[in-house]
Amino acid sequence: MEALSPTMEEGKVLTWHKAEGDAVAEGDILAEVETDKAVMELQARGAGVLRKILAQEGATVEVGSLVAVIAAPDEDLGEEEGQDDSGRAAERQDDSGRAAERQKMATEPAAPSAPSAPSAPSAPSAARTKSSPLARRLAAERGIDLASVRGTGPGGRIIKRDVEGAELVAEAPMPAPIVAGVPGADFNDVPLSQIRKTIAKRLVQSLGPVPHFFLTTEVDMERAADTRAALNALEQGPRISYNDIIMKVVAIALRQHPACNAWWQDDHVRYFERVHLGMAVAVEDGLITPVIRDAHLKSLREIAQESKALADRARDRKLTPEEYTGATFSVSNLGMFNIDQFTAVINPPEAGIIAVGTIAEKPVAWDGEVVVRKRMRLTMSCDHRVIDGATGAAFLQTVNQMLENPLVMVW
Repeated sequence: MEALSPTMEEGKVLTWHKAEGDAVAEGDILAEVETDKAVMELQARGAGVLRKILAQEGATVEVGSLVAVIAAPDEDLGEEEGQDDSGRAAERQDDSGRAAERQKMATEPAAPSAPSAPSAPSAPSAARTKSSPLARRLAAERGIDLASVRGTGPGGRIIKRDVEGAELVAEAPMPAPIVAGVPGADFNDVPLSQIRKTIAKRLVQSLGPVPHFFLTTEVDMERAADTRAALNALEQGPRISYNDIIMKVVAIALRQHPACNAWWQDDHVRYFERVHLGMAVAVEDGLITPVIRDAHLKSLREIAQESKALADRARDRKLTPEEYTGATFSVSNLGMFNIDQFTAVINPPEAGIIAVGTIAEKPVAWDGEVVVRKRMRLTMSCDHRVIDGATGAAFLQTVNQMLENPLVMVW
């Protein structure tokens, strides 16, 4: 079992793409593995025959443990070595098998989730998806994951009309996980997924050691709403969401306030010259934060394209480690759930995160009159070891002013 992500300690085998006795070439996809962040492909590092599978589908295996043996057809594996390997795998499989059975009992009536084993064989990765060059270019421009598109060309090849007909819903909230009860049982024990285990560890690492404090401001979003409506009326390129506008503004503001674009590093603070913006995305089994790199250099259209593509890949558990690591600051948006205001937990070693509430029409005092305006609350969580109150307040004030005057995005 390889470490398929920087923080991976164990992986769950979802699907084997090779069977015992199959010929294997170096680089072939052997299996799909659920890591702490995504579903990744386990590749063969040598050629030969898949002589033995030691970790069956559903097994959770520690990094570095044996999952299979590739050897020459007539190569003697050694009886003692094979028994030892099988014994160790059997012990691991016994525990994971019982956990998998409990999970099946608790969730069988529900629709399978994106990373579940039943759906894996029918969702080929983008790297293996047959598509025309034009289709790939259109998909990249529109933020469409080709693995989610049905091809109508020869041999199932994805062509231009398939991409043009594909619908991309990047901001639709994920449904809450459904846990079905077992008749007659007082409770149901559902084993933790890899992503849920990681979330638990990260929360302990953040809320315990990191001294949080919070700053909240309310933003008038009338001009931002007008700007978004005008851009979307052009019907050119991707549709612009409020979150895209917020991400763009936050990236610009971080360049003006580099003290907030930083990591705590125990014996020093690392201040970044580039803005790599994390974007919290709700997936069915938790939360993941894909990263828009060099967000301060990208146009609003580019941010819209990339955020939609990353959100889709996150929900399909297809992000690569490079796509969800290295953020210098993050944004979390629960406005689509009609949440007025909340506080987000900092993702260490980042020093801050902004929580975005819903945009609602409210009666406010405006130019000496009471009028109804579109308003939105932002709450910034700050690591007090890096960001002082005045520093965070100045940054949040800049974000506020830019959202209320969105033309600054084109300066």
